[in-house]
Amino acid sequence: RGDLLMDKKRIMIIDGNSLMYRAFYGLRLLTTSKGIYTNAVYGFTNMLFNLIEEYHPHYIGVAFDLKGPTFRHEVYKDYKGNRTKTPEELLPQFPLVKNLLRAMDIDIYEEEGYEADDILGTFSKIAEDEGNKTYLVTGDRDALQLVSDNTILLLNRRGTTDMQVFRPKEVKEVYGIKPEQVIDQKALMGDSSDNIPGVPGVGVKTSLKLLNQFQTLDGVYSNIDEISGKKLKENLITYKEQAYLSQILSKIIKDVPIDIHLQEASYKIPKTRELRSVLEELEFNSIIGRLNLEEVDRDKEPFIDSSKILTIDSLKEMKDVIKDIPQSKRVSILVDDNYL
Repeated sequence: RGDLLMDKKRIMIIDGNSLMYRAFYGLRLLTTSKGIYTNAVYGFTNMLFNLIEEYHPHYIGVAFDLKGPTFRHEVYKDYKGNRTKTPEELLPQFPLVKNLLRAMDIDIYEEEGYEADDILGTFSKIAEDEGNKTYLVTGDRDALQLVSDNTILLLNRRGTTDMQVFRPKEVKEVYGIKPEQVIDQKALMGDSSDNIPGVPGVGVKTSLKLLNQFQTLDGVYSNIDEISGKKLKENLITYKEQAYLSQILSKIIKDVPIDIHLQEASYKIPKTRELRSVLEELEFNSIIGRLNLEEVDRDKEPFIDSSKILTIDSLKEMKDVIKDIPQSKRVSILVDDNYL
């Protein structure tokens, strides 16, 4: 994180899973001539280029969820237990979009045991610490809790173009609470989309009333005798433990152990043969035209630096080499069938 100190930067972190889902449901199914589904990748890519053109970020990263449980499942095994299975037409599009991001020199962030939200939270903490402007792009309103003077939320509400900008002022105007109260609101009212239980009988209006009066979840329980309404008071007392469990589940983590490498210069879409080839494989001809990539290095053979060619004779050697390759670099492997 030290390179953040040299200059104030515009950092953009995108919730890849959230925007891929939005793009998938926002566009009709598209396939290539080979029958490969691409509608989510196409929608995501257009959103990405629109964001680059409008905000000119110095740095872009995209965070994805990994398969498997997170620390929240250890706390509450039914967390997100009501989620439907990822559509079969969407699932194979995730490797496609990651391949495209690599061709665009955009870093991909994934961490076992955490969600993409937590990676966004970690970048928001950097913004708070170093005074950089961080733009978080997602369709998930949970990220409202991360909004601050240095962290701006671009909330995708529907389709691929509808982005609403949230600073602390807009959070208060639209939702009636401060960003730091978003966690406690979810703790009180729960969230059916994530299967967070909350307190039965507490909805939006009641949670707003309680938080405007007592500010925090701790404030509610410190002043429980002042709560009006017998049934509400009974539910708050009966489900106190459940409310605090919901608070833990709702809070986005800000210290995910990830390596961050920020470039010195503003991000620019690379005009490379590799990117054009990836877009051609996806049959995104309109995007190739949008980026003026039609004639980029069309007649040139790729340059291979012979000094960087390694011969590997064992699995141990392979593991050692892979361990030392930076995540941002690409590598090609030629297998000798005769040797095998």
